[in-house]
Amino acid sequence: MHEAHTATRMVEIARLGERLSALRLCDAAALTTVRRSLEEHGQLAAVTLFAEHSGLEIIDGFKRVRAARALGWSTLLARIDEVSAVDAKLRVRELHDRRGLTELEEAWLVRSLYREDHLRQPEIARRMNRHKSWVWRRLMLVEALDPLVQTDVRLGLIAPRAAVAVSRLPRGNQQAASAVVVRRGLTVRQTELLVEDALGLPDDAARTALLAHRLDGPATTTPPGPPPSRAVRSEADWMSVDIVRVRDIAARLEARLLATPLEAFSTGTAELIRDALVHLSPVLRALDGVIATVTRQAAAA
Repeated sequence: MHEAHTATRMVEIARLGERLSALRLCDAAALTTVRRSLEEHGQLAAVTLFAEHSGLEIIDGFKRVRAARALGWSTLLARIDEVSAVDAKLRVRELHDRRGLTELEEAWLVRSLYREDHLRQPEIARRMNRHKSWVWRRLMLVEALDPLVQTDVRLGLIAPRAAVAVSRLPRGNQQAASAVVVRRGLTVRQTELLVEDALGLPDDAARTALLAHRLDGPATTTPPGPPPSRAVRSEADWMSVDIVRVRDIAARLEARLLATPLEAFSTGTAELIRDALVHLSPVLRALDGVIATVTRQAAAA
């Protein structure tokens, strides 16, 4: 990626656009910390910008810019990278390589490259140095997650990892699950357990009833004392667990595919699911071949 940039210089804060802020989360506590740092120490690092349509857009430094505005500052030290809009988005991830973006931020970035910049999944994978399956998983995460739940994440009401867990639920149950997480103050692990409980129910009505009970019913508590020790599983145990999981997942996927045609989804979502199913078929055929081989060997022994 082309990374040439000019030397740092002072820029007017009023000129700075925040179009790429849609790809980032802005935690209120972190913003307060940055504001305090600016008050006590001044600006310690330049913000990173790029030029677009005769204006300047922020790549990195959203919290610094917002904190400076709140303090009444008029200028900030900035570095202006000479990059395209696509490369600017890729720079967002590159500049946070050490700490890393959340899964949801990565998903927003991938969706923006896919939907707005019309890059194909293999090209996104190449540009981000990731496998195509990783790109597909990030796309499916953001496509599957209810926009209102994503808003809850942006407002700091629900943790990004908790939202990832909620995305496993059908769209119709996600807002109710998010409401439970917010009202009960559930941790990520508690959210995952809530989702597991809901997914274990047979239909939407049962899931709706469970989430309503968890929202308004008495809070569940964890029994006191140390957690029970887990028995060590043998290879046969793990193999048996995997067989049951594959069987259950296959049955659930079959039921969903038969109940909801791909045409019921948006064009983009249907395309993603169709592509994933095409790539799933050879995996299942390979598994079927291995099963046939090992069962024949066992029968002959």
